[in-house]
Amino acid sequence: MKISESEIRNFSVVGHTGSGKTSLCDLMLFKSGAVSRRGKSTDKTSISDYTPEEQAKMSSIYSSVLNCSWHDHKFFFVDTPGYGEFIAEPIAAIENSDLALITIDAADGLLIGSTRGWKIAKQHNIPRAFFINCMDKEIADFDKVLKQLQETYGSTVCIPMTIPNGQGPTFDKVFHIIKDDEIPAEAESYREQIMDAVAESDEELMMRYLDGEKLSEEEISIGLRNAVQEGTLVPVFAGSSDKDIGVEELMNGIVNLFPDPLSKKSIKDNKGNDIPISKDGIAIAKIIKSITDPFLGQLAFLHVVTGTFKSDTEIYNISKSSKERFGTILVMNGKNQVKASEAQPGMICAMVKLKTTGLDDTISSVNKAPELVSMDFPNTVMSYAITAAKSGEEDKIGQGLNKIAASDPTYRLERHPETHEMLFSGMGDQHIGLAIKKLKEDSKVEVNINTPKIPYRETITSKGEGHYRHKKQTGGHGQFAEVFLRITPNSEGFEFENKIVGGNIPKNYIPAVEKGVIEAMQDGPLAGCNVENITVTVYDGKFHDVDSSEMAFKIAARGAFRDAMQKSKPILMEPIQSLSITIPDQYMGDISGDLNQKRGRILGMSVDDGLQVVNADIPLSEVSRYATELRSITQGNGTFEMEFSRYEMVPSNVAKEIIDRHKKEEEEANK
Repeated sequence: MKISESEIRNFSVVGHTGSGKTSLCDLMLFKSGAVSRRGKSTDKTSISDYTPEEQAKMSSIYSSVLNCSWHDHKFFFVDTPGYGEFIAEPIAAIENSDLALITIDAADGLLIGSTRGWKIAKQHNIPRAFFINCMDKEIADFDKVLKQLQETYGSTVCIPMTIPNGQGPTFDKVFHIIKDDEIPAEAESYREQIMDAVAESDEELMMRYLDGEKLSEEEISIGLRNAVQEGTLVPVFAGSSDKDIGVEELMNGIVNLFPDPLSKKSIKDNKGNDIPISKDGIAIAKIIKSITDPFLGQLAFLHVVTGTFKSDTEIYNISKSSKERFGTILVMNGKNQVKASEAQPGMICAMVKLKTTGLDDTISSVNKAPELVSMDFPNTVMSYAITAAKSGEEDKIGQGLNKIAASDPTYRLERHPETHEMLFSGMGDQHIGLAIKKLKEDSKVEVNINTPKIPYRETITSKGEGHYRHKKQTGGHGQFAEVFLRITPNSEGFEFENKIVGGNIPKNYIPAVEKGVIEAMQDGPLAGCNVENITVTVYDGKFHDVDSSEMAFKIAARGAFRDAMQKSKPILMEPIQSLSITIPDQYMGDISGDLNQKRGRILGMSVDDGLQVVNADIPLSEVSRYATELRSITQGNGTFEMEFSRYEMVPSNVAKEIIDRHKKEEEEANK
């Protein structure tokens, strides 16, 4: 594959689910001649949605790497899922593309999937463009959607390049604002805005424009591309991928307006230093996707940032300080591949059977190359407790889920240190359910899933003293130890103090007393939870020259601690999560009411890119299924991020229920 970098266009296609991303991508492949038949998700012939899961759902679940040629240019693009739970896929695509093409349904308008794509691109200084799709729908409204975009992102930023002639059933073509000699009178202002953007992108062009000179088509194209690269212009296209109207104009716009891979000049490494971008010099690439193909095995997809990789050479994994063998380079179109001898800047290609290389790694042609900035993925928001359906398969479960998580960093598998449950976390029930299904199919192992236990904790609110004498006489040596403890609240954590005087407890037994206390703290008196934030002082005791032992003092310390806890007004503590919920304005009332019912506290509200952002604190016990509940409340138009904040006292009525439930479980276990 021999092509100039100036002729490469690398972009991601993102947007809300149902906005026509995949149909647009399939149409571009067909129009360019990359495929002989136009694929469609509805009849399971889509080049992009080719996995069994996507064909069953008739919707994108994974990102798909595609390519085609158009007017002596080469497009490398990624079709991404719009469903919020599969957010890792569009993040990886957007952060490693030269532009984000955001699709919007002309009837539905600006929804959360499209605003999320804009936000990710903006955070990483990725240029943006819009395609207002589905103009043939009955209630399509171009002007309404354009107004939404301009009110949200700027009236002098989002400027139409094409506008529809009619909409709904009357939609039959688009006008090109610059190239068409005759355009509707109301579109003349858009032409003026475009020319202003061109002039502002270049000082020389601005002077000539202000002097009344007419700029050439080539100068206009260069000026527009500079404005798009800088983010001062976000071109808006109109069309219908179903009816193949306006898509050719979009593809021409990709050629003329989208930046080429060398436009950036440089990119930052993970230390903030500039890496020059060029065809020559050391080759550096980022692994943006890693999958297991049933026929090819492990496939690593790489976006070449600078330099040129050659097939059948040695490369270096900079992130893991390891050497790899670069075999045949594959240029992918969904599951189809073509071999290439080299990979240039802007190309997205794949390699098979790289041994140590995975998602987000930086690879290079030399071992001293700088490492690229790591991708930014959100925290998980939902967890299930995982157990093996069959005894003895725990290791297979761990290996299988870790393998799945290696391809998607929004999965996490860990054993909780307090509840001792194996927790598998993700971005929602469908996201987690997909992994469980893959585990069954790929690893031939089934699991049981349950709502995780809440890691409550216990502490005290006042001082208390406890005493315990352990005395046991059997044949031979007996067991004897007596311990007096004092416990007090300590907001800084746990502290153990030895205040023994006169040798009432020999020094060599003090560590045993501390161990006994620490063991007892793992099983608090209220609900069997970890005890925290206390100072424990051993201040008196007795021992026997013959019958005392470390074990006897551990037992006595546990008994004294439990006695002291009962006298120190123990309370139950629960984990509090910080939530940031992003929703359209019409759902504010429903969200506020739901948070109040869940014992949540709204801390503040703000507006971000036209959406309401609600910040709240809420108990973890109330949000174990919040991903599902938010989707239901907002019809899929809400999203949230969550992280642990702190522990707070459980209200007395709620604490009573938890304590009573614990006692009942203990009684049943002891029967």
